[in-house]
Amino acid sequence: MAVVLLLVLLGGYFVFAGSDIGLGMLLPYAARSPAERRRLIAVIAPYFLGSEVWLVATIGVVAGLVPVWEAAVVTAQWPVFVLLLAAWLGRDAGLWLRGRLPAARWRAVWDGAVAAGSWLLAVAWGFVVAALLGGGTLRPGVTLVCVALVVLLFAVRGAAFGAERLAAAEGVGGAEPGERAARAFRVLVRAGLVVVPVAAGVLWVSAGAAPAVVVAGAEVVLAAAAVDAGRGWARVLSALGMAVLPVVLAVGAELPAPAVERNSLLLLVAAAGPLVPVMVAGQVWLYRISRRPIVGSGFFA
Repeated sequence: MAVVLLLVLLGGYFVFAGSDIGLGMLLPYAARSPAERRRLIAVIAPYFLGSEVWLVATIGVVAGLVPVWEAAVVTAQWPVFVLLLAAWLGRDAGLWLRGRLPAARWRAVWDGAVAAGSWLLAVAWGFVVAALLGGGTLRPGVTLVCVALVVLLFAVRGAAFGAERLAAAEGVGGAEPGERAARAFRVLVRAGLVVVPVAAGVLWVSAGAAPAVVVAGAEVVLAAAAVDAGRGWARVLSALGMAVLPVVLAVGAELPAPAVERNSLLLLVAAAGPLVPVMVAGQVWLYRISRRPIVGSGFFA
């Protein structure tokens, strides 16, 4: 039950946060003028606030219910989590502060923080996945393919999100950012058709058959996305691609067996269970309102 709850929460984070993190990675390519960058930031925010709730909930469950995992993972790989936290704070600072002053240099600095923080977040999650599959050890081959796979899936998710949202938000600057995101989606999907089989092969040798088979499922998703070419199923297929990551961890992570007290588990499920549908509904609502045209200057942009 504890593993299922963590799988749901972590899956929600990867699926939803993959949208804003991935789009932040594409900021220098998709948005090239001040107006286009403002549009892109306005599409990300405040969507990213809802996405982070899933990660906070995941951390809370791990710390409160299975602290042995917290010790085994965080203590063994604390530099990776320092990188993840620094990237998280830097990206969020960029989103919060870039609109505080109208100066071009000020906004350029924080736009850079958003892009760099998004890339570092994706890379850090690649390291986390590699560490969990390696039993707390970063094996060179596994680490390389995990980082490449995770970064690719984040970028694909962000490109699909941007192609839809930037095309829908036509209040400022035309449709060019959305078209660039759509082109990036098609290129990234084709790259994934090469990266994913390599990752599955390396994981088969180093981490076992189960995670390799799950990763191979991402190849099916990307193949479907390549056929669709962003014509309508991009957001669904990119979400399925991100959902591969928590499943890989569920079947392949080398972690000590948790000793979960039954009463604590029941209390947590009773308290957190009803919140999950509320979190999903809130995230969907944020997803829908981000389709509205952008007019004037908002708090973030």
